[in-house]
Amino acid sequence: MLLQILIHQPRMLAGVIQNTPGWVWGLLAVLLAAGVSQWLPRRASAARIAILPAAMAVFALVGLFTAFGGSGHGASTTAVWLASLVGSTMLALRLRPHAPPGTRFDSATRQFQLPGSALPLLTILGIFLTKYAVAIELALQPALAGDLRFSLGVAMLYGGFNGIFAARFLRLRCLARHGNIHGLQHTSIAMHEPT
Repeated sequence: MLLQILIHQPRMLAGVIQNTPGWVWGLLAVLLAAGVSQWLPRRASAARIAILPAAMAVFALVGLFTAFGGSGHGASTTAVWLASLVGSTMLALRLRPHAPPGTRFDSATRQFQLPGSALPLLTILGIFLTKYAVAIELALQPALAGDLRFSLGVAMLYGGFNGIFAARFLRLRCLARHGNIHGLQHTSIAMHEPT
């Protein structure tokens, strides 16, 4: 329905946006600030790197339960979210098994030196826009709250986004456990390559 409004009645979407409660825009501002902060190189403690993935998982689960909690599909929706999270995490780790170049862990201070990345901002926006679009769809078509296929599709989307955060967290934890091995290996290989 939302896609049809965008294509056939874009003015109606302006009304939807105008009627969105102010707290939603405040939440978006906070989420954007969190995402933009990830875009810049920074230092973060070992404990702090867990906050964003955990917060985004809670945000996704709250979105699922708010939208579909009364539908009777709570267990299957949660199971699909979890399966999607695990699958997305495994895929992301397979595609990029190591922390990005320039990532370092200082075992003395227990802090990471992190390069900037736009991926967290894009993932945060993906989760927020999913929640926002689902809220609009349910306002326009309340019967969708009981549609199992719709709820499972949303759960899969949320889980996919959460898996991206989980993979990032796991890469950093692996770096902390094994030190800056990968960066050192790349350096030593470059020094011993024949010219």
